[in-house]
Amino acid sequence: MIQTENTAIVLRHADYRDNDRMVTLLSPSRGRIDAVIRNCRKPKSHNLNAGELFALGDYMLYESGGHTTVTSVRLIETFYPLRNDYTRLTCGIYLLNLTEAVIEPEQERQELFMLLLHTLSRLTFSNQEWKPLLAGFLLHFSVCEGFRPRLHHCVFCGTKLSEDGPLFFDNEEGGLCCADCHTGRKQTLLPADRVRWLHRAISSGSASWINTPDAHAPFPVLRSFVESRLGRKIRSAMLLPED
Repeated sequence: MIQTENTAIVLRHADYRDNDRMVTLLSPSRGRIDAVIRNCRKPKSHNLNAGELFALGDYMLYESGGHTTVTSVRLIETFYPLRNDYTRLTCGIYLLNLTEAVIEPEQERQELFMLLLHTLSRLTFSNQEWKPLLAGFLLHFSVCEGFRPRLHHCVFCGTKLSEDGPLFFDNEEGGLCCADCHTGRKQTLLPADRVRWLHRAISSGSASWINTPDAHAPFPVLRSFVESRLGRKIRSAMLLPED
């Protein structure tokens, strides 16, 4: 029998029995934690909001016999304003779904945890456009997961690439290719402004996509790249606006 406190974000929940809820948590030190919160769906429960999506808190966990139970929670943030904007709520759910797709139990995920936390905060409490936020998340998510796109040399011939293009993003090879190597197979033309955005974002960290114009963020390209590397479609992305 072990009792520990873990800072975590709720990525998924499912109602269980009459008043309980099963939750999937992301902990920076332990990765994925699947636990049950007893009686959290009762109207007067102290843990009423602790089992909601996006909830950030310090979760006291009681582990015994292969099962984990949340005994108490010190709630830090709920990101409640997301629920007032359908598009931003859908963006937030997409971030949670992406994160859940890659985490494993007892695996340190500090970098991914901070990336998710910072992106949710900007999505909730700033007026930034959602596409640059999600594009920035996807780019740095790929770095966290070990499939950073190749942006400075052609993925076929190795030629050093100019930001002035035209350049093409090759999904299968995982990076940019020059016009001479363009074959048309699952390759997307990227204008110079989008190439420059990629270079700034990947070299300067998360600050580089703050207040980035929506038109310069190659969200569809990065979404396709990341989901192809994961080998699965993230269904919540289908609810995002196409424009």
